[in-house]
Amino acid sequence: MREDFSMEYFGRMLTRPPQAIARLKGSAVYPEIDGWVCFWDTPFGCLIAVRAEGLPHHEGICENHFFGFHIHSGGRCGPGTAEDPFAESGTHYNPDQCWHPQHAGDLPPLMEEDGKGFMAVLAGQLEVREVLGKTAVLHTDPDDFHTQPAGNSGTKMACGIILPA
Repeated sequence: MREDFSMEYFGRMLTRPPQAIARLKGSAVYPEIDGWVCFWDTPFGCLIAVRAEGLPHHEGICENHFFGFHIHSGGRCGPGTAEDPFAESGTHYNPDQCWHPQHAGDLPPLMEEDGKGFMAVLAGQLEVREVLGKTAVLHTDPDDFHTQPAGNSGTKMACGIILPA
């Protein structure tokens, strides 16, 4: 049987209950950020959908903003410091000890429009079972996919623990 790699297939996946979910909540500096990250296993890897509201918005035609988005290795979004509000979220999930940007937790940036963001991405390097108990983290700046060790993504501004749905 040939596997279905179509828009219809992935669209149907997005209408099913997710296998795992993380509730994104903003730090003390970004308390208005609220969102969800949902995870589904597919034959092609993990389908991840992100929806966030209350994102910092910049006016102007050239001012759309991108935010770094990663799966982190830590299992808590507990209290941190001003410099690292979600210190217990750890660093990018990187079970194979790869150089950045080849960490398993490296994902595309989330684009903001009018304070809202949505994206769905297929992460062939991940399965739902391996991200359970880890954290989904939004950063203030887009990952540059170059700087070591973590892409110069700025401060962690929102975090959610990935739990079975």
